[in-house]
Amino acid sequence: MNNEKILLVDDEQDIIEFLGYNLTKEGYDVTTTTSGKEAIEIAQKIKPDLIILDVMMPEMDGIETCHEIRSIEGLKNTLITFLSARGEDYSQVAGFDAGADDYITKPIKPRLLISRVKAILRRKSGTEKTETNEEGDIKIDREKYVVYKENQEFTFPKKEFELLALLISKPGKVFTREVILENVWGGEVIVGDRTIDVHIRKLREKLGDHYIKTIKGVGYKFES
Repeated sequence: MNNEKILLVDDEQDIIEFLGYNLTKEGYDVTTTTSGKEAIEIAQKIKPDLIILDVMMPEMDGIETCHEIRSIEGLKNTLITFLSARGEDYSQVAGFDAGADDYITKPIKPRLLISRVKAILRRKSGTEKTETNEEGDIKIDREKYVVYKENQEFTFPKKEFELLALLISKPGKVFTREVILENVWGGEVIVGDRTIDVHIRKLREKLGDHYIKTIKGVGYKFES
């Protein structure tokens, strides 16, 4: 049985019941709500391991809800995946920009949903390390999920941190897109073609353009 807590947020009650049933059957501790505002309150109380968040909701949509959750200190590293019938690139980019870790497109079969949830949750247990990496004026603390640049502290969303941690682990090494997807998103997780590009862009915006080099047709590398 699983001990992980999942907060399921969707304004459609039939989806809540269907997905909630299958996740509970798998052994997860599932809490549900149909409201973005209620989701924020519940998340602060139960500290879920994963929030599955619908994009299109009245009053406060999923993007707004995700932004709000990411602004709360105790929830900055909570895993968040969007669940939406909108599969367009711009919608996915908006989701990742808001701080999401993954994006699942509806409709989704229960077995595939469970597979995706397991893959997402593995990232939490599989990436918590107690080491630090330092290269030039960039230092990352894997235990605290904090990045330092010239002694200035930055807190990144989980996937941005993991991507930077991978690149900085071997400065100068070119990581292919396939290797990045496998190590950061997991082999079972299907993400859009632009997912890596979005996260690279956000890292460059925060750290500067010169640290991460693009090797056209291959992938990316870190240089101090």
